[in-house]
Amino acid sequence: MEQVIFYCFAALLLFASSMVITVRNPVRAALFLILAFFTSAGIWLLLDAEFLAMTLVLVYVGAVMVLFLFVVMMLDIDLAPLQEGFTQYLPLGIFVAALITIEMIAVLGASHFGLDIVAAPIAHPEGYSNTKEIGLLLYTIYVYPFEIASVILTVAIIAAITLTLREKKSKSQDIDKQIKVQAKDRVRIVKMEAVKKQESES
Repeated sequence: MEQVIFYCFAALLLFASSMVITVRNPVRAALFLILAFFTSAGIWLLLDAEFLAMTLVLVYVGAVMVLFLFVVMMLDIDLAPLQEGFTQYLPLGIFVAALITIEMIAVLGASHFGLDIVAAPIAHPEGYSNTKEIGLLLYTIYVYPFEIASVILTVAIIAAITLTLREKKSKSQDIDKQIKVQAKDRVRIVKMEAVKKQESES
């Protein structure tokens, strides 16, 4: 029964991932990506990785994909330019997809990850905690790669903030100055004496 559930989740995951890259509407692509995340979480549950499954649902589906949908719907993307040239680049896309598929089969095939090479996972005893095991691995064996990855992400965040707050050459409005402005700052009244036009002598 477990294998049947796995193959059902795997087929659904392949369908959702293929629809993400083939559908033309970005909102529908994001919804199919959410479906792919949920099916991936189901596969992780079958592998007794409950912590990773819940993290995938909470972080990616609950935060990242909601942000994607919000940005896509707020930008009001014109779909006409996106649909242009779809058939033009279709043969190249099919070739690249076939090449990636062949590479994945060569690397992840049964000759490398078959049941005769990789043993089936052992059933965990009662009271086993995925969170504890992941914490032990991250902060003991993989502590240096984990810290390096966190530093790289911090530098990326600082770089993004710096690029956002850099001085722009385009004109910008200063709301404080607009509120504090007075009439004398905008209008200058010039007093001039009236001059009577002299009639030309006949």
